[in-house]
Order: sequence, then structure tokens, then C-alpha cells
Amino acid sequence: MAATISTNGAARGGRGARERILRAAGELFYARGIHATGVAALIEAAHVSPRTFYVHFPTKNALVEEYLRRFESEKPIPAEAELEREDLPPARRLLAIFDPVEGDASTLIRGCPFHNAVIEGAGELPEVARLAQRHKQAFRDRLVATAVEAGAADPDALGRQLAVLFEGANALAASCNDAQAFTDARQAAQTLLDIALAAPPPGG
Repeated sequence: MAATISTNGAARGGRGARERILRAAGELFYARGIHATGVAALIEAAHVSPRTFYVHFPTKNALVEEYLRRFESEKPIPAEAELEREDLPPARRLLAIFDPVEGDASTLIRGCPFHNAVIEGAGELPEVARLAQRHKQAFRDRLVATAVEAGAADPDALGRQLAVLFEGANALAASCNDAQAFTDARQAAQTLLDIALAAPPPGG
């Protein structure tokens, strides 16, 4: 069946429909929240018909889950992606996760999409909670691995502590819409890093 055309000329079906739906979800879920974004708004933003939407995503929850999975595979969270940079030494990568994301000062700080999804799910979206737990554990593991590269005396402890600082800064910045939380967290992270790199290894 040929794709139908909306009044504004945008295709309402076709091979790119799934990608348009996911792109709309990425923008609307993050900016407005999952509960505040209805299926009708997603359909309108993606320029698809209701039938096409449900062919690709039988439920809204299925779309929420795929929206989160894309942060792990195709569109990593910018701050977390700093840990993968090859142009920075390990210690600098550990601090780079606290660098405020550049952008328009009028844009609301929304924090971590996984954290937001779990809070909005309120225990009613077990697969979303599982995805968030997996993501957060993988993030801690990357912090620990980077701390090993940096030569930290106790990389496990440093990785966990930096994860707590990062998650706390994300939550506070989003709650208060104030990026100062990242500046404060970075200073605390620098202190932890200095101590970890200066200390002898356990048993040393």
C-alpha cells in the first residue's frame, strides 16, 4: 500500500515511519515527559497514521522501551559518552561527565531519561525499570574501568562514588533547573580523584 500524504505534505507511512515515530518519541518524551505525551501527539509529530503507529508499536509502553534502548545503541547520552573519548586521558574523562552540556540557557534541564522514565513509571513499568537498572550498572562499570585506566588506588570505590555524584547532580539540576549542580559535583569529583590517584593501592 502506498503511503498516504498529510495536508502538510509529509508522508504518513512508508519505510521511514518507524524512525519518525522514534524521533518524535525522543523529542517529546524527554521534553514533556512520558505521561504528558499522548499517542495522538506522537502520531502528529511523526506524521504517521494511527494504523501505522500501532503496526510498529502495539502499545505506548513498547515505544517507551525502544526509546530507552536507543540511548544504549544509537544515541548515547552525551555526558556518558565522554567516557569513550580517545582524545582525553582517563582522569580527564572521569571529570568530563560533569561538564555542563552546552545549549540554550532557556532550555529546561531534564536530567537522565532513564531516571525520569523510572520515576514516571512508579513501579508500573517493570521492563522500563529493568532497562534503567541495566543502563545504570553499565555506566558504573564504565566508570570503574576508566578509574582502573587512570591508576586509582581503589577503582571500584571511586567508580561508585563518581556514579553517586553524577546521578545526584543530574537529579538536582533537573529539579532546580540549575546547571550549578554539575559545577559543584565536578569540584567534589576532582577531590575524590586527587585522593584516589595519590593513595597507595590496597595492600601496597
